[in-house]
Parts: sequence; structure tokens; C-alpha cells
Amino acid sequence: MSWLDATMVGFDTETTGVSTERDRIVSAAIITRTGDEVSARDWLIDPGIEIPARATEVHGITTERARSEGVQPADALEEIASILAQALVARVPVVGFNVQYDLSILEAELARHSLPSLASRVPAGVRPIVDPYVLDRHLDRYRKGKRKLIDLCTLYAVPVVADDLHAADADVLATLDLVHALAAAYPTIREVDLDALHDQQQAAHRDWAVGFAAWLKSRGRTDDLPRPEWPIAPPATAAGDAPGSGAPASAAAPANGAQTGSDSLF
Repeated sequence: MSWLDATMVGFDTETTGVSTERDRIVSAAIITRTGDEVSARDWLIDPGIEIPARATEVHGITTERARSEGVQPADALEEIASILAQALVARVPVVGFNVQYDLSILEAELARHSLPSLASRVPAGVRPIVDPYVLDRHLDRYRKGKRKLIDLCTLYAVPVVADDLHAADADVLATLDLVHALAAAYPTIREVDLDALHDQQQAAHRDWAVGFAAWLKSRGRTDDLPRPEWPIAPPATAAGDAPGSGAPASAAAPANGAQTGSDSLF
């Protein structure tokens, strides 16, 4: 049986902005799916700061609503981290679209509220992670056009209602469906061992981030460059490098060693 036929845990956040270090989580959803069986948890969080109008335009959550209906961040963050850690320790894949962002802002929020990091809760490492954004970007790397969730759902014929997206729970369900659609388009995904798939995504993301950052720098852009670490990018100050400056040489090999042969997707 393929891992695609077993349990998967989908995760997504909506936030006050795009910075994993400065911004805050406003809502989150975790959906556990095994075949047709689905269980869901969602959180509306009072981030403790004003939600910019631009962010509200994306996800529809106002500062007033978050303050009146949202739970305290520490309570929600502890629940979220506990559920994700439990899944990862049990070797259940956590699935997210551009999940480096969601996991990185979660780690920053946990640190902000003096809670144990997700990484500290999973002794074997934050794995296995599956990200259809990373998979599509590598498997069809020369395709032109946008690669937002709605774009990939359209490309891979995943039925979604565009107006429903940018709500965390709707995004998670669409992402879980997108993983299956990608596997239908690229059947090798079904056959790859989860650890090998994780390592190959890690390497693919690093190669893309380093290359794209170099391209941006060649055109004079030095801010907000992509981070090569995956699935979690540590704060730039903790990493000892400016964002997008590239992984150290010791990070050249995927964690635990990427498998090859029949387990190779890329």
C-alpha cells in the first residue's frame, strides 16, 4: 500500500503578513484524512497586534473579530504544535502548500510565547513533510505562469471554489486533493518512500532557492530572498546568514541521506 492510501495530516495558516519572523498567525487548520474519513480542527487566534487591511483583504479576518472571537495565541499554538508533533512522531506525513512558510512562522510564534519548538517535540526531525508546491515546481520546472494554490488546482483539475480559498480549512482540503492529483500525473510519487520523498523535496527546494536568489541578486535585489532551508527556515539571525544567502556547505547533502534507485522521484 502506498503512503497516499494511508493517513495524511494537512496544515495551513492565515497570518498578519508575509514575514515569518515579524508577523503573527491569525487562523490555522489541521485536517486529518484517511481515505474518506476526515477530522478537522481549526483555530481563530487573537494575534495581539493589529491585522493590516491588506491581510484582511486576503483572508477576511479583521482585528475586531480576532479580538472578540479569537483564542489566546499560546493556547492555540500549543494545541497546533502538539497535534503536528504527534503525527510526525507516528510517521504520518504533514502536508502543506508552500509549507516552509507555515512551519517557519509556527516555530517563530512558539518561540515568541516561550513554548517548546516543533523541532524539539520530534526527536527524529520534522519529517516526513509533503509539499505539492515544491513537487510541482521541480517536476515541471520550465512551465511558465503562476504557481499559486488556485493555479495548480486548475492545472491538475482539482475542483475548488476560488472564493473559498484563503480560508485555512479550504486551503488544506484543496492541498490534500492536490497531492493525489499530482500523484496521478506523476505516478512515481506513489512509489517513493516517504523519507526519500522528504529528502528529495529538501534538495529540490534548496537548489531552487539558491539559484533563484542568485538570479535576484544579479538584478540588484538583496531583500526578502528565498531561504534554502526546508521545511523550516530558522530566523536569519539564528542561522547566521542574511535571508537567501545560501545554505552552508555542510547542508549540501539532504538530511539522513536521499535514497536513490527505485526510491528516486527526481
